Amino acid sequence: MLLFTYWNQTNSMDFEEFRKRGKEMVDYITDYLKLIEQRAVYPAVQPGYLRSLIPDSAPQEPDSFEDLMWDVERVIMPGVTHWQSPHFHAYFPAACSFPGLLGDMLSGAIGCIGFSWAASPACSELETVMLDWLGKMLNLPEEFLAVTGNGGGGVIQGTASESTLVALLAARKKMITQMQEKYPDLEEVTIISKLVAYTSEQSHSSVERAGLIASVKMRKLPTDEKFVLRGEALKQALEEDKALGFVPFFLCATLGTTSSCAFDNIVELGPLCTSENIWMHIDAAYAGSAFICPEFRPLLNGVEFADSFNFNPHKWLLVNFDCSAMWVKKRSELIGAFKMDPLYLKHDHQDSVLITDYRHWQIPLGRRFRSLKMWFVFRLYGVKGLQEHIRKQVNLAHEFESLVRQDDQFEIVNDVILGLVCFRLKGSNDLNKNLIKRINEMRKIHIVPCQLQDKFVLRFAVCAPTTESKHIQYAWQQIKEIVTQLQQGHQ
Repeated sequence: MLLFTYWNQTNSMDFEEFRKRGKEMVDYITDYLKLIEQRAVYPAVQPGYLRSLIPDSAPQEPDSFEDLMWDVERVIMPGVTHWQSPHFHAYFPAACSFPGLLGDMLSGAIGCIGFSWAASPACSELETVMLDWLGKMLNLPEEFLAVTGNGGGGVIQGTASESTLVALLAARKKMITQMQEKYPDLEEVTIISKLVAYTSEQSHSSVERAGLIASVKMRKLPTDEKFVLRGEALKQALEEDKALGFVPFFLCATLGTTSSCAFDNIVELGPLCTSENIWMHIDAAYAGSAFICPEFRPLLNGVEFADSFNFNPHKWLLVNFDCSAMWVKKRSELIGAFKMDPLYLKHDHQDSVLITDYRHWQIPLGRRFRSLKMWFVFRLYGVKGLQEHIRKQVNLAHEFESLVRQDDQFEIVNDVILGLVCFRLKGSNDLNKNLIKRINEMRKIHIVPCQLQDKFVLRFAVCAPTTESKHIQYAWQQIKEIVTQLQQGHQ
């Protein structure tokens, strides 16, 4: 009773008020997602639109919940790009599902900060098991699973960008240690100045940014005609850099590049990395979800050579953001780069082989109970349900591809393997820039471009879980109408 009284006195919303408003919020969210395609997918606001719509400072007295929700529609929704709309075809998917939302709600209510096992044992232990579940769904080599006791295991990072940086820093620490064991007089700053990491010219910008943060040279390697990084390109770069006195130590290979969903040839790259003592990290941020389907699993062949592997269930596996799954073969190499143990973070069970303190596996100290939403999604969809979701969206992408191929005005720029179609009007880059500008100004569908070699290309991604064939047909109709308008404007 004392707790109840204290809670009421210190919060603007008591238990019963929360019960009422929580149900109203669930209704609002349900209606928002159910009717989302009635909203313009892309906002029409200008930069700075929001400041004039709300007061200059926070209210001294509480506002009503009704006024707050009124302002959600008046202030927030006009400035939202609706990623969950079936008319959203930009970037890559941002996963959203009702099981994921429910798991996230419970995580928020529990409100633990899981930096150590003792801080919330269930938070740490469920994460370990969920990464093993997911690793088995992907048919990862046993070395990556915690359950095998071989020294590997998984962790939930916030994003693929974090995973790349964590892997790079761990690889840097490993190489510094090895170099100093061999040459005790070498200072760390001297070693870092000699280190060189590699990635594809098609890799995500976050890989280059990781090199910037880690203060190491990041060399971007050329790709073949399919935008794939091959072993020969890496081999040549290694020979050149070693001749100049550099020390190769890290490669980030991409499976499913952001621009065109190309797949680096890790079967060629992996053995090279092994023979040259180079840490190979695989970034499969978008494409990794598809590997739960047996027909797409061969795209992951070569992962056995990797030291670390990452993909984002929060992109395509119906687990709400943020949830980026990362596995390592040797957790000791990750922990060795980040471990700090002040007295206030130590606990009685710390040295148990059954304990994982995830603060040693990541950049931040704190972490949310993110494995709950994985647990909810995996149990309420099942592996078969998740596979059906992937296959449906791949089929929709091929439907869009077939529409493009049937029109001689357009060309497909790269192989359509999963849920992304890269296409363009035959003609100049300016023509295609004008086309995408008009598409997004209409605000009926939303897409973004990329640059593939010398071509300005339009990316069409199947994103929202509610996307159906009718939305693919609608998108193509909108594109065709704008092309007709452009042609008439030139006549």
